Amino acid sequence: MTIPALDGTLREYRPSGRALAATAGGPPLASRLVYAAAHVVVDPRRDTSPDEPPAVDWDATLAFRRHLWEQGLAVAEAMDTAQRGMGLDWPGAKELIQRSAAEARAVGGTIACGAGTDQLGPGAHTLAEVAAAYEEQLGVVEASGARAILMASRALAAAARGPEDYVELYASLLRQATEPVILHWLGPMFDPQLLGYWGSEDLDTATETFLEIIARHPDKVDGVKVSLLDAGREVALRRRLPNGVRCYTGDDFHYPELIAGDERGFSHALLGVFDPLAPLAAEAVRALDTGHTERFHDLLDPTVPLARHLFERPTRFYKTGVVLLAWLSGHQSHFAMAGGLQSARSLPHLARAYELADAVGLFPDPQLAESRMRSLLTVYGVAQ
Repeated sequence: MTIPALDGTLREYRPSGRALAATAGGPPLASRLVYAAAHVVVDPRRDTSPDEPPAVDWDATLAFRRHLWEQGLAVAEAMDTAQRGMGLDWPGAKELIQRSAAEARAVGGTIACGAGTDQLGPGAHTLAEVAAAYEEQLGVVEASGARAILMASRALAAAARGPEDYVELYASLLRQATEPVILHWLGPMFDPQLLGYWGSEDLDTATETFLEIIARHPDKVDGVKVSLLDAGREVALRRRLPNGVRCYTGDDFHYPELIAGDERGFSHALLGVFDPLAPLAAEAVRALDTGHTERFHDLLDPTVPLARHLFERPTRFYKTGVVLLAWLSGHQSHFAMAGGLQSARSLPHLARAYELADAVGLFPDPQLAESRMRSLLTVYGVAQ
């Protein structure tokens, strides 16, 4: 097929025809707890505008979560990958949490759900208002029967005067939580409004505040999800966590080495890139479970160029590539997103994503993926 290169020139690409070798099923994952942060599927037939709440296709959205559970992965629901704050509002996220948690109970899947403060409108908010918003969402998640992930809050980043405000607010939330939660540190590359989270733009200072919060309430912290795209910093943080507190890597650039770990420990995973990579990720972790580290790397290392491409700057638009790959893989019937975000990446970027995914044998039906990619190229005016 004819595809546009990143410099705008056209070139020929011959699809590999290589089909996904990994299959659903197999023993439960044993050595690592692996969450895939899942995207939502919208209904493109509904008449909505980018600044309105999306019309969610609930059947397709829940079917994709069943796909993740069938692979053996856990689902991280209503997170950044589901377009929280970038198309999905709190009423939509609330319904998503409730529906997905009910589906998890029905099929025996593991799920954790994001609790944040995105019901607060634009503008300044007091710390009391931020705390109340967190408490409302924490209550919704716990009532659904899911584990809570305390997401980083734009409103808190704007309202906090320093580290002490984070310590006090998170301490209050942890005391109220009925079950241990996952704390989420999302870097500004994913959301620029989170710059200076934990009270400082200096990451060393922020890390100390983060660790202080955990140390005061280790029994209320299941783990921490770190999305800073800095493997060395994650390892250093991981080694300082209290016993029993997991580190879930959110590093979509260095996940193979962080999950494999070293003689002093390893990271579990909570990753947006495992939405498209679910079958390969599950098979790789099963290799680790049986001591086959080389097989683990053989499966996951070749996916890193695709992940780095999907998450290239502006990193927050990685969701576009995730949904593209879901469409090409046959998990949904269209390439449309909440807020019209399918337009957030260029055609050359999308074409390169297809090429990299094809090269690692990601598509269950390579012919379907090729046909759909050709149709997208045609819509953009690239003759086939």
